[in-house]
Amino acid sequence: MFLKGKTALITGSTSGIGLACARVLAAEGADVMLNGFGDAGEIEAIRSDLESASGGRARYNGADLTKADAIEALMTETAAELGGIDILINNAGMQHVAPIDEFPAEKWDLIIALNLSAAFHTTRLGLPAMKQRGWGRIINTASAHSLVASPNKAPYVAAKHGIAGMTKAVALETATSGVTVNCISPGYVWTPLVENQIPDTMKARGLTREQVMNDVLLSAQPTKKFVTVDQVAALALFLCRDEASAITGANLSMDGGWTAQ
Repeated sequence: MFLKGKTALITGSTSGIGLACARVLAAEGADVMLNGFGDAGEIEAIRSDLESASGGRARYNGADLTKADAIEALMTETAAELGGIDILINNAGMQHVAPIDEFPAEKWDLIIALNLSAAFHTTRLGLPAMKQRGWGRIINTASAHSLVASPNKAPYVAAKHGIAGMTKAVALETATSGVTVNCISPGYVWTPLVENQIPDTMKARGLTREQVMNDVLLSAQPTKKFVTVDQVAALALFLCRDEASAITGANLSMDGGWTAQ
């Protein structure tokens, strides 16, 4: 359990990639702060399971990360409950699919707030303690859309390009501090976020569900397979190891060959 005594905050960790990350970090002994939305009973079961996995502590805070004051409260509570953040995984995100001239302005604001600005706030608030301790890991969930674009997703693509750029900038600022800053850019991962955008894409492009899955989503990935949440979590876990200490400022593609084209 190489993460015993470390504290991890994972945003958007009540399902999908974030939950998979929480599970692998807890299994290596980390104390975990969960964050996200969902059924209260299911979240409590997740929290209890994480504690059973390693004997470490697991807590939950349902902060709305589109609000800066809620993020500050989350960071304060995590430090108070678990003793400060060593590993920060900025994973929370949302999606909306529409052409830009039909895109609701309020949806733009929400996507930028959650997918980009939230990571800025957690990073600026969490970094001082990491630098003081001389060790830290900041891992941002980006996307293949941090490198390439798709139609009808302008805010998401803008936010993910922003995450990749912020990752590089903060990595340079912290290069001698013992803190590494990286982003993982998955292709299409079978998560609620992907599943929930299928109806919007069906409507926007006039396609069936099967056509969206095979001709839109998996058409981009030469492997013709969805990336799994466990694969992404395994890479995040590796980035926490001492063997990964030379990896910083990297945008690590995990996209079935999508961006190799």
